[in-house]
Amino acid sequence: MKPAANIRSHLEAYLDIRHMSINQFSVQSGINSGTLSRLLSGQQPVAMNHLKLITRGMKLPEDYFYSMYIDECFLYSAPTWRRLRPFILSCAALGRLDCIEQVVKNLLDNLIYAPMLFEVAEGLFEENQWQAAAVLYKNVSASEKYQHSERLAICQYRLFRIAIGDSQTLNLQAALLFECYINRLEVPDQLEGLKHLMHVYYSLHKWDKVDELAREMHRLATLSYQHLHRSLRREKPDKPPVKPLFFYILYSYLMRASVCEEYGDYAAALSYVSMYMDRSWVLETGEETEVVLAQFREWGAANTMLYRMMSGDVQVLDEYVEYVAPHANEIFVALYNIMISANRFSWNVDHILSRFSSYIPYRTNLRDFGLLHNEQILADQYSTFLAELAVYYLHNHRREGIEFILQSLDSAAKIKSESIIIKCVNLFEQHRHLASGAETEQYKLLIGEVQSFNDKKMDHTFGFV
Repeated sequence: MKPAANIRSHLEAYLDIRHMSINQFSVQSGINSGTLSRLLSGQQPVAMNHLKLITRGMKLPEDYFYSMYIDECFLYSAPTWRRLRPFILSCAALGRLDCIEQVVKNLLDNLIYAPMLFEVAEGLFEENQWQAAAVLYKNVSASEKYQHSERLAICQYRLFRIAIGDSQTLNLQAALLFECYINRLEVPDQLEGLKHLMHVYYSLHKWDKVDELAREMHRLATLSYQHLHRSLRREKPDKPPVKPLFFYILYSYLMRASVCEEYGDYAAALSYVSMYMDRSWVLETGEETEVVLAQFREWGAANTMLYRMMSGDVQVLDEYVEYVAPHANEIFVALYNIMISANRFSWNVDHILSRFSSYIPYRTNLRDFGLLHNEQILADQYSTFLAELAVYYLHNHRREGIEFILQSLDSAAKIKSESIIIKCVNLFEQHRHLASGAETEQYKLLIGEVQSFNDKKMDHTFGFV
C-alpha cells in the first residue's frame, strides 16, 4: 500500500482497511457525510473541529495529526486565522510546542500576523500556559527586533517573567535582558516590572541594584500618584496598575529598608519603616486600601522589632517571636533572621528552634499577598538559613551541624548560588573530623553535582577535585 502522506490519505487508508463506507464513518465520527465526502475529495479544507472528530472517530490520540495539519493549513490550502488560532490554542493545551513553533515561523513571513499572535500569547499568559506563550513571544520579538514598539517591550517583559526560576545564573541573565526594555512599557507595567526585577536582584544580594530600582519605583509612582490626584476629573487610567499607585510608593520604602538592613544600617532602616507605616498622605479609601495599609503596618511592626534584634537587643527577641507566632507565613523568615542574629551575637535560641521545629524546612504560602517573600528570595534565604543552622550547632559543639551543611549545600546547588556553596564547603572542610563516613561520601557526591554544572569555575574556586 502507498504510504499515507496527509490527513486525507490516512483517513482513506483507514476506511479501506476496515471496509467502511463514508456513511458508516460519518456515524462513527459525528461528521456529516456530505462534509466528509468534500473533505476526502479536497473540495473543502479540514477545520479544527473536523480534525478533532476525525481523530476521535479513528480512535487515535488527539494530537496524532497535528504535524500534518500544519501542511493542511499552509500547503493544501491558503492559511486562514480562523483555522490557525484554534489550532495554536489546542497545541498549547496539549503541550505541542513544536507545532506552535512551526506555525508561527510560517506565519511571520507576513508581519500582519504579529499582532494576532501577540494577542494569543497574552491570553495564554493569563491562563498560565507560559511555555506555549513563550514560543509566541520569542517569535513576535524576533519579528519586531528593529522596532521600538511597546509590543516588543511587553514580549520581553513576559519572557522575563517566564524565565525566572530556580537558577540564579539564568535569573540574572533574564533580568539584564529585560532591563533594556522596561522604560518602553506603560507606567503600570513599569511599576510591576521594577518590582519583579528587585526581587531577582534581592535574591542575588545585589543591594545597590535593589536600591537603584526602588528609587526609580518611588519616582515613577510618586509622579503618577500626583498626576492622578491633580486631575480635576479624576479619570481612571486606560490601564490601571496591578496594585493601587500608593502601594508602589510604600513598597519602594519597604525595599529600601531591606537594603539598609542588609548593609547593617538599622537606624536608616527604621526611618524607612516609619515612612511605609505612615498613611496620612494616602487619599484612597475603601476595603482594598485598608488591606494594603494593614499589611504594611504589620510588616512595619514586625520589622521594628527585627531591626532592634539585628542591632543586638536581645531583650526584644522574645517579643519578636510572640509577634510572628500567630502569622504562619512569616515564621520561616523570622527564624531566618533569628539565626543570623543568634550567630552574630552568640545567643542561645534552642527554645525557639524547638518551638518552631515544624517550620524547618520552611512551609509558607507563597501566594499570600505575593510580595517581598517571593520564590527566588525564599529559595536563597532557605539555603542561607540551613548554613546558619550549621554554624549555630557547630559553634555549640554539636555534630548535627554537619547534616545542615549538607542540606544547605544541596539547596544551594539547586539554585546555583556560588556564595552559599563556598560557605558550605569552607564549613565542611573546617569540621570534616566530625563527619561520619556516610556524610563524607554524601558531601563528595554533592560536590560532584556542583562541579558538573560549572567545572572550570568550581575547580578554580575550590582548588580540589
